Amino acid sequence: MGKRKVSNPLALAVLTLLAEKPMHPYEMSSTLRERAKEQSIKLNYGSLYSVVESLVRHKLIEVLETVREGKRPERTIYGITDAGRIEFVDWLSELLAVPVKEYLQFEAALSLMPTLSPDEVLRLLEVRRIRLDAEINAMDGVMTGMADQGMPYLWSVEVDYVQVLRRAEREFVNGLIEKIRTEGLPEIAAWRRAHELADGTPTDSDWERVLGELPPKLRSVE
Repeated sequence: MGKRKVSNPLALAVLTLLAEKPMHPYEMSSTLRERAKEQSIKLNYGSLYSVVESLVRHKLIEVLETVREGKRPERTIYGITDAGRIEFVDWLSELLAVPVKEYLQFEAALSLMPTLSPDEVLRLLEVRRIRLDAEINAMDGVMTGMADQGMPYLWSVEVDYVQVLRRAEREFVNGLIEKIRTEGLPEIAAWRRAHELADGTPTDSDWERVLGELPPKLRSVE
């Protein structure tokens, strides 16, 4: 996979829209909002213009005409080029077919979690679980509304995907809360002990001391 000239997902959305028909940026924005794509693609009008300019610069789209309707400001109509159509198909195909490593913020937080005490982490995870429940319930309502409006599942499949991820995360969080609360793993007791020894954040010597108290088969984390 080579590096793409324009890599912002909003650029792919623009190419997709222009593969359907020529549009001006305001129509692009309103179409994406009508289709609820701002749930999946970060969208604001300023960034949309920047993306359009970048796509023009790389000859993936082009200016077709400038029109004026009544007293409204002039609007520039853009169309996709042959190179842009090739890029759109190749880019979307790659995203659908090839899993990539995404550096999620929650994953980063989990990797640094032991620097906080077990009790504090437990409190924070319980807050996260409440928020996940609220997000899941809210999005269930959105999906029900889409179905009631007759929107085909195919046009909202990404919402279903996000719901699956949220539910999987909630299940993981529930399990982690239970392990910390019941000290269901030997290293959780060591984690608590490290914070008892430390004056603030545990140091390497604190961890070495408590890990030395673990059964030998668990010391490979040192």
